[in-house]
Amino acid sequence: MLEIGSSAPEFCLSNQDDVEICLRDLRGKWIVLYFYPKDSTPGCTTEACEFSAAMDDYDDLGAIILGVSADSTKSHRNFIEKKDLAITLLSDPTTQMMQNYGVWALKKNYGKEYMGIVRSTYIIDPKGIVRAGWSNVKVKDHVAKVKEELAKLQA
Repeated sequence: MLEIGSSAPEFCLSNQDDVEICLRDLRGKWIVLYFYPKDSTPGCTTEACEFSAAMDDYDDLGAIILGVSADSTKSHRNFIEKKDLAITLLSDPTTQMMQNYGVWALKKNYGKEYMGIVRSTYIIDPKGIVRAGWSNVKVKDHVAKVKEELAKLQA
C-alpha cells in the first residue's frame, strides 16, 4: 500500500471507451481510486454496483470514482452495459500501474500461489496526495466507509 501523505503515482490508462485518462488531468478533483480483481465476478459486481448507486453522493462531494483492473477495455464496456454502471473503469493489462500502487501482489488460493490484484481503495486529494487507503477490502459496507472518510477529509 502507498503511504498516507505520499504523492499518488502518475498513470495514464484507457477507460472503457478507449479514452486515455491520466492522473495529471484530474488535478483539482478528489479521486476515489479502487482496484478490483475481475469484471462480472460476484464481489466485483457488488462493489461496482454500489459505487454506481452512490454516484450522486460522491458528485456532491466533488469526487470522481475510478475502478481499475487488468481486464480489457472491451470487457469493461460489456460489464458497464450489462450492469448499467455509472462509474469509469480503467484497463491496466500490463499491471504496471497496479504495481506502482502496491496492489499487485502474491496471493494464495486453495494452496496455490499466484500474482493478482488485492482489492484496495485510495482517496487522492485535488493536489494528488494520497489521503486514505484500504487494503484487502471486504465489499460489504465499503462504499459507505469510503464516502464517510471522504466527507471527513473535506471537513
